[in-house]
Amino acid sequence: MMQVPFSAEARALGLLEARSLYFGRGELPEALLDQSVLRSWERCRKAGLDPARLECGEPNVRAVSEARERNRTLISHAEPVLEHLFEQIRNSHSMVILADARGMVLQTYGDPDFLSQAEQVSLHPGASWHEFDRGTNAIGTALAERGAVNVFGSEHFYEGNAFLTCSASPIQDAQGRLMGVLDISSDYRAFQRHSLGLVKMSSRIIEKRLFESEFAHQGLLSFHARPDHVGSMCEALLAISPDGDIVGADQSALELLGLRREDLPRRHYSMLFDVPLGTLIDRARRDPSSLIAIAGRNGERFYARLRGNFASMPVSSPVGMEGRSERPVRPARVEAEPASQVRLTLHTLATGDERLQAAIDKGVRVLGRDIPILIQGESGAGKEMFAKAFHNSGPRAQGPFVALNCAAIPETLIESELFGYSGGAFTGARKEGAVGKIQQAHGGTLFLDEIGDMPLSLQARLLRVLQERCVTPLGTNKSIPVDITLVCATHRRLKEEVARGGFREDLYYRLNGLCINLPSLRERSDIDRLIDKLMREEAGPDRNVEVSHKVMQAFLSYRWPGNIRQLNNVIKVAIALLDDDEDVIETWHLPDDIFEEIGEAMPAMASAAPSRSLSPGLATGPVSAAAASGAASFGRLEEIERDMIQRTLEAENGNISAAARRLGISRNTLYRKLGRF
Repeated sequence: MMQVPFSAEARALGLLEARSLYFGRGELPEALLDQSVLRSWERCRKAGLDPARLECGEPNVRAVSEARERNRTLISHAEPVLEHLFEQIRNSHSMVILADARGMVLQTYGDPDFLSQAEQVSLHPGASWHEFDRGTNAIGTALAERGAVNVFGSEHFYEGNAFLTCSASPIQDAQGRLMGVLDISSDYRAFQRHSLGLVKMSSRIIEKRLFESEFAHQGLLSFHARPDHVGSMCEALLAISPDGDIVGADQSALELLGLRREDLPRRHYSMLFDVPLGTLIDRARRDPSSLIAIAGRNGERFYARLRGNFASMPVSSPVGMEGRSERPVRPARVEAEPASQVRLTLHTLATGDERLQAAIDKGVRVLGRDIPILIQGESGAGKEMFAKAFHNSGPRAQGPFVALNCAAIPETLIESELFGYSGGAFTGARKEGAVGKIQQAHGGTLFLDEIGDMPLSLQARLLRVLQERCVTPLGTNKSIPVDITLVCATHRRLKEEVARGGFREDLYYRLNGLCINLPSLRERSDIDRLIDKLMREEAGPDRNVEVSHKVMQAFLSYRWPGNIRQLNNVIKVAIALLDDDEDVIETWHLPDDIFEEIGEAMPAMASAAPSRSLSPGLATGPVSAAAASGAASFGRLEEIERDMIQRTLEAENGNISAAARRLGISRNTLYRKLGRF
């Protein structure tokens, strides 16, 4: 028999008395019940519910599937929090529950023994725990009261649920609308006083994630009366448009500023604080982690930090605006990007290859979830491009994308680059210190390329950051909370590195939330379509460039050791070598080394002449051995080559591309020879 704490046992006895007074005599046991529970009992009685009813049933698979589809946004932001919350209460004969705004259970995590017990009263996904379906219970009552509640034992309206103790807190979206409920349920004999605090804190985390996602394209002002609360769960959040309008506020901000949500459309930043918005923007650009003291219009003192998307905000406030409530002058309109510059997303990466499409489909499925991505593939296969596309396709698209190549930075500098440092932390450090890549990526995506080359000593620190979601710069003991999506890439096989001791096993499994393998270019079936795409991007919308059949066959047969990076560079060079009147890439527009590697070397100048007539009196076709021998008597081979180039250029009126074609060489080869002559 489970040992029952005296306080829980005494409370259970008191509730039996309360039920006797209420259901037996019709009296209101106000001294024995929490007012929220008493109000719920009254609602249930007026609805005609029978307290002796035993509620059970099978889960409605179709209903829960539809409910999960309706609540995709809530689930994507809540799931990581649910998993973390369950880790805090594991092995306590408990479960964590996420329900929607209608009281339907969407997701559960729990100890197996208690899950089977909860099944007996239909506490499972697909079941509705609205008050009018299940009587007084934490999920339904939290929705009805729009506040956090505890429902202990016999406080449940239905007698069959009296073995439960539940703590629940509602979840609101950025507009203050109810989205769902977070709940911890357990056997009443395992009652824990801290459960309500846990669900309130966890629901606040979910609300914060929803708010930051909703206003990812705006500036976010974090502020609080206490500086140590900025960056914590206690901070208040305001969303500010590029014009300075207040477009969103969380509950903490409304309370600190004494505002109602309906007041927001009529509020501008300059009406709330004394420090000009431009000052905050300037500070954020210089030092994103620093705090600035600001005062509210009623004299309250706050500490604030601006983050998010403030790139289009004015750099400084107009003169004379500091003490007025009028709107500042709107910044100049930013010209839109040309239509040809299509934003890189996972969708735009698709060009028909099955293996690449499989990788894209995996990436799409985890967008918005707190799942680290590990991209594996050869050098140049497009790992960073995939990471950028993943970032641009998800809810953090308006946040920063910060990349660090672990193999390109000296081992002695990686630590400071990654974690940052305070002023004077080491010899040569900047006086004002520096913000590390992890902190720069707050609210966005951190991309660590060639993670397999990270020193073992730093792997332990990175693991700690991922576990604690805090970063500690060099030279300081202050931990700074960070919210990042982590994407890593490597050309190494990390599992093999783990086996030989070159990579930490615990970090490997932490990074390897989803492993994506990108095919090399030679393995792809869509090279022709990829070439067309790269040419369109490089040539621009006003120029239609094609590849000749001969060049395309060479491209398809080449092994491309540098993968997409090499192909892209070759196409860039070829288009650069085209004349304005040319729109077909031929062999002479390509770097010589490409054709040397595929066995199609350029013809030697001394042994081959132009392939067509140069001018009247100028030889056509290959030069005969006798002619070459005779010419040799008049000078060196270099002189003959120079003379032939000169006559060809004269025949083509100085047109380098036309001369190169007639000589059978590439244009850059002709330029090199002209430079030598």
